[in-house]
Amino acid sequence: MQNFSPSCERNQQVIFETLLPWLQQTSSVLEIGSGSGQHAFHFCEQLAHLSWQCSDQGEYYAGLLANIAQSNNPQINQAIELDVNGRWPTQSYDMIYTSNSLHIMSWQSVKALFSQLSAHLKQDGYFCCYGPFKYQGEFTSPSNADFEQWLINRNSQSGIRDFEALCELATEQQLTFVSDIAMPANNQLLIWQKA
Repeated sequence: MQNFSPSCERNQQVIFETLLPWLQQTSSVLEIGSGSGQHAFHFCEQLAHLSWQCSDQGEYYAGLLANIAQSNNPQINQAIELDVNGRWPTQSYDMIYTSNSLHIMSWQSVKALFSQLSAHLKQDGYFCCYGPFKYQGEFTSPSNADFEQWLINRNSQSGIRDFEALCELATEQQLTFVSDIAMPANNQLLIWQKA
Protein backbone atom coordinates (compact mmCIF):
# COMPACT_ATOMS: atom_id res chain seq x y z
CA MET A 1 0.00 0.00 0.00
CA GLN A 2 1.33 3.45 -0.94
CA ASN A 3 1.30 6.39 1.55
CA PHE A 4 0.69 3.85 4.38
CA SER A 5 0.08 5.60 7.72
CA PRO A 6 0.79 3.72 10.99
CA SER A 7 -1.28 6.27 12.97
CA CYS A 8 -4.20 5.68 10.60
CA GLU A 9 -3.89 1.95 11.26
CA ARG A 10 -3.95 2.56 15.03
CA ASN A 11 -6.89 4.97 15.13
CA GLN A 12 -9.23 3.71 12.39
CA GLN A 13 -11.27 1.25 14.48
CA VAL A 14 -11.84 3.61 17.42
CA ILE A 15 -12.84 6.41 15.01
CA PHE A 16 -15.17 4.02 13.20
CA GLU A 17 -16.84 2.88 16.44
CA THR A 18 -17.25 6.47 17.68
CA LEU A 19 -18.56 7.76 14.35
CA LEU A 20 -20.88 4.79 13.76
CA PRO A 21 -24.15 6.48 14.90
CA TRP A 22 -23.56 9.22 12.28
CA LEU A 23 -22.25 6.87 9.59
CA GLN A 24 -25.44 4.80 9.92
CA GLN A 25 -27.45 7.90 8.90
CA THR A 26 -25.10 8.57 5.97
CA SER A 27 -24.93 7.27 2.40
CA SER A 28 -22.36 9.51 0.67
CA VAL A 29 -19.08 10.68 2.21
CA LEU A 30 -16.47 13.11 0.90
CA GLU A 31 -13.14 12.64 2.67
CA ILE A 32 -10.70 15.56 2.61
CA GLY A 33 -7.05 14.49 2.65
CA SER A 34 -7.49 10.72 2.30
CA GLY A 35 -3.75 9.96 2.14
CA SER A 36 -3.52 6.19 1.64
CA GLY A 37 -7.31 5.68 1.72
CA GLN A 38 -7.02 3.48 4.82
CA HIS A 39 -10.04 5.01 6.57
CA ALA A 40 -12.17 4.63 3.44
CA PHE A 41 -11.24 0.95 3.09
CA HIS A 42 -11.78 0.21 6.78
CA PHE A 43 -15.13 2.00 7.09
CA CYS A 44 -16.56 0.66 3.82
CA GLU A 45 -15.59 -2.93 4.69
CA GLN A 46 -17.86 -2.67 7.73
CA LEU A 47 -20.76 -0.66 6.25
CA ALA A 48 -22.00 -1.89 2.87
CA HIS A 49 -24.33 1.12 2.33
CA LEU A 50 -21.56 3.74 2.22
CA SER A 51 -20.44 5.45 -0.98
CA TRP A 52 -17.05 7.02 -0.26
CA GLN A 53 -15.34 9.78 -2.24
CA CYS A 54 -11.63 10.00 -1.42
CA SER A 55 -9.63 13.10 -2.25
CA ASP A 56 -6.11 14.40 -1.88
CA GLN A 57 -3.56 16.53 -3.67
CA GLY A 58 0.10 16.72 -4.64
CA GLU A 59 2.43 13.90 -3.64
CA TYR A 60 -0.35 11.73 -2.14
CA TYR A 61 -2.72 11.67 -5.09
CA ALA A 62 -1.05 9.07 -7.35
CA GLY A 63 -0.58 6.63 -4.45
CA LEU A 64 -4.22 7.07 -3.40
CA LEU A 65 -5.40 6.30 -6.95
CA ALA A 66 -3.24 3.15 -7.02
CA ASN A 67 -4.51 1.93 -3.63
CA ILE A 68 -8.17 2.40 -4.64
CA ALA A 69 -7.62 0.56 -7.93
CA GLN A 70 -5.97 -2.30 -6.03
CA SER A 71 -8.74 -2.48 -3.42
CA ASN A 72 -11.36 -3.13 -6.10
CA ASN A 73 -14.13 -2.00 -3.69
CA PRO A 74 -17.14 -0.67 -5.66
CA GLN A 75 -18.20 1.50 -2.68
CA ILE A 76 -15.07 3.64 -3.10
CA ASN A 77 -15.19 6.02 -6.05
CA GLN A 78 -12.09 6.95 -8.02
CA ALA A 79 -10.26 9.57 -5.99
CA ILE A 80 -10.47 13.21 -7.01
CA GLU A 81 -7.66 15.74 -6.78
CA LEU A 82 -8.90 18.35 -4.33
CA ASP A 83 -7.06 21.42 -3.05
CA VAL A 84 -9.36 23.07 -0.49
CA ASN A 85 -8.24 26.50 -1.81
CA GLY A 86 -9.27 25.64 -5.36
CA ARG A 87 -12.17 24.07 -7.24
CA TRP A 88 -14.42 21.61 -5.39
CA PRO A 89 -16.67 18.90 -6.90
CA THR A 90 -20.13 20.10 -7.90
CA GLN A 91 -22.13 17.52 -5.92
CA SER A 92 -23.10 17.57 -2.26
CA TYR A 93 -22.70 14.81 0.34
CA ASP A 94 -24.33 13.44 3.50
CA MET A 95 -21.00 13.76 5.31
CA ILE A 96 -17.69 15.53 4.84
CA TYR A 97 -14.96 13.83 6.87
CA THR A 98 -11.35 14.74 7.53
CA SER A 99 -8.74 13.24 9.82
CA ASN A 100 -5.47 14.78 11.03
CA SER A 101 -5.52 17.48 8.37
CA LEU A 102 -6.39 20.85 9.92
CA HIS A 103 -3.10 21.12 11.81
CA ILE A 104 -1.18 20.38 8.59
CA MET A 105 -2.99 23.05 6.54
CA SER A 106 -2.36 26.77 6.79
CA TRP A 107 -5.05 28.76 8.63
CA GLN A 108 -6.00 30.27 5.25
CA SER A 109 -6.66 26.74 3.94
CA VAL A 110 -8.68 25.83 7.03
CA LYS A 111 -10.85 28.89 6.39
CA ALA A 112 -11.17 27.91 2.71
CA LEU A 113 -12.29 24.40 3.71
CA PHE A 114 -14.95 25.70 6.12
CA SER A 115 -16.19 28.22 3.53
CA GLN A 116 -17.18 25.31 1.24
CA LEU A 117 -18.92 23.09 3.80
CA SER A 118 -22.45 24.44 3.55
CA ALA A 119 -22.41 24.36 -0.27
CA HIS A 120 -21.23 20.73 -0.35
CA LEU A 121 -23.27 19.22 2.49
CA LYS A 122 -26.83 18.04 1.95
CA GLN A 123 -29.48 19.35 4.34
CA ASP A 124 -28.89 17.74 7.79
CA GLY A 125 -25.45 16.54 6.58
CA TYR A 126 -22.48 16.31 8.96
CA PHE A 127 -18.95 17.67 8.99
CA CYS A 128 -16.74 15.37 11.08
CA CYS A 129 -13.19 16.30 11.96
CA TYR A 130 -10.64 14.19 13.88
CA GLY A 131 -7.35 15.39 15.35
CA PRO A 132 -5.75 17.42 18.16
CA PHE A 133 -7.25 20.80 19.11
CA LYS A 134 -6.66 23.63 21.56
CA TYR A 135 -9.33 25.05 23.87
CA GLN A 136 -9.23 28.75 24.77
CA GLY A 137 -5.66 28.76 23.50
CA GLU A 138 -4.58 25.91 25.79
CA PHE A 139 -3.26 22.51 24.74
CA THR A 140 -4.98 19.42 26.13
CA SER A 141 -1.60 17.80 26.92
CA PRO A 142 2.14 18.62 27.04
CA SER A 143 2.67 16.17 24.15
CA ASN A 144 0.30 18.23 21.95
CA ALA A 145 2.33 21.36 22.78
CA ASP A 146 5.49 19.51 21.69
CA PHE A 147 3.71 18.29 18.56
CA GLU A 148 2.74 21.84 17.59
CA GLN A 149 6.33 22.98 17.99
CA TRP A 150 7.42 20.15 15.69
CA LEU A 151 4.74 21.14 13.15
CA ILE A 152 5.77 24.80 13.16
CA ASN A 153 9.46 23.92 12.82
CA ARG A 154 8.56 21.92 9.73
CA ASN A 155 6.11 24.48 8.30
CA SER A 156 5.44 27.83 9.96
CA GLN A 157 1.89 27.93 8.49
CA SER A 158 0.74 24.77 10.28
CA GLY A 159 -0.33 24.30 13.91
CA ILE A 160 -2.97 22.86 16.22
CA ARG A 161 -6.21 24.80 15.72
CA ASP A 162 -8.41 26.47 18.34
CA PHE A 163 -11.77 24.84 18.90
CA GLU A 164 -13.46 28.22 19.42
CA ALA A 165 -12.09 29.62 16.14
CA LEU A 166 -13.36 26.55 14.26
CA CYS A 167 -16.79 26.95 15.84
CA GLU A 168 -16.87 30.55 14.61
CA LEU A 169 -16.09 29.42 11.05
CA ALA A 170 -18.77 26.72 11.28
CA THR A 171 -21.38 29.18 12.55
CA GLU A 172 -20.67 31.44 9.55
CA GLN A 173 -21.64 28.45 7.37
CA GLN A 174 -24.91 27.88 9.29
CA LEU A 175 -23.51 24.67 10.79
CA THR A 176 -24.71 23.68 14.26
CA PHE A 177 -22.26 22.15 16.72
CA VAL A 178 -23.28 18.59 17.61
CA SER A 179 -20.51 16.85 19.55
CA ASP A 180 -16.95 17.00 20.87
CA ILE A 181 -15.77 13.51 21.78
CA ALA A 182 -12.47 12.82 23.54
CA MET A 183 -10.42 10.20 21.70
CA PRO A 184 -7.20 8.28 22.51
CA ALA A 185 -3.77 9.93 22.26
CA ASN A 186 -5.08 13.43 23.11
CA ASN A 187 -7.26 13.72 20.01
CA GLN A 188 -10.88 14.80 19.59
CA LEU A 189 -13.69 14.02 17.19
CA LEU A 190 -15.66 17.20 16.39
CA ILE A 191 -19.04 17.03 14.64
CA TRP A 192 -21.18 19.81 13.15
CA GLN A 193 -24.46 19.54 11.26
CA LYS A 194 -25.98 21.58 8.46
CA ALA A 195 -29.39 22.00 10.08
